[in-house]
Amino acid sequence: MLHSTKTVELFGLLGGINTLTCRDPDSMLARMFGDQEFQWSSAVDSQGAYLIDRSGRYFEPILNYLRHGKLILDDELNPQGVLEEAHFYGMTSLIEQLEDLLKSNEPATDHTPMKRREFLNILMSTPTTSQLRCQGVNFTGADLSKLDLRSINFKSANLSKADLSGANLAFCATLDRANLAGATLDGANLIGVKMVLANLEGASLRGCNFEDPAGSKANMEGVNMKGVDLESSQMAGVNLRVATLKNANLQNCNLRWAVLAGTDLENCNLSGCDLQEANLRGANVKGATFEEMVTPLHMSQSVR
Repeated sequence: MLHSTKTVELFGLLGGINTLTCRDPDSMLARMFGDQEFQWSSAVDSQGAYLIDRSGRYFEPILNYLRHGKLILDDELNPQGVLEEAHFYGMTSLIEQLEDLLKSNEPATDHTPMKRREFLNILMSTPTTSQLRCQGVNFTGADLSKLDLRSINFKSANLSKADLSGANLAFCATLDRANLAGATLDGANLIGVKMVLANLEGASLRGCNFEDPAGSKANMEGVNMKGVDLESSQMAGVNLRVATLKNANLQNCNLRWAVLAGTDLENCNLSGCDLQEANLRGANVKGATFEEMVTPLHMSQSVR
């Protein structure tokens, strides 16, 4: 048997010496108990237990690993402490597992894109009543599809080429100035979303819903949506004032009561759109397509 000194419990060794020596035969621990020529200075008590001045709390998962070959850590146990013990006992195979675990738990830096698993861990540990602050975080290429992302602050975050298809961004705290260039948001719930001055150039937003039956309006003033695909999206009442939608596809979109004043709609495909009561004052519609409109444009809408 062995235990450490100082406020540490005694651990019984199922399998005796074999438990300590068979799993990792090249470790210092295996040499301590399997190599008769190995010399070490630890004391032995009257019952034959070896006394090692190390933390028993951090040794317990090592002992269990030696028993059944699986690394299992309690939630409240710091993996760094177990790693220190694994280094002390020369447990090479366990050291590699612990280092990989610690590396996977490291928070993303400003230059390292956050992955879905990392974000899910953060998301699940955040109370639904709290706002999750993700300002400026790098989500480049991340898979955030079909997640509930309400009440998350993505201000100035980098979501370029991210997959947000089917995600719920309704009343999102803010996506102001976020970079969503080339992102996929097909079928996303964007009711009441705030995207002021965001960059969505080349993004896909097919079949998105911006329309709130209760009357809240999505605010996308000044957004860059060059070349976006918004086909069949519900955008009634959305604020796209002075936005850029050059070469965008808005075919079959519902844009009733939308604010498009000063918006650049050059070469847009607006075929099949419903623009009833939309504000197009000062909008640039040069080269835009208005075929098969649900409601004919009225002169009072003042396009140029």
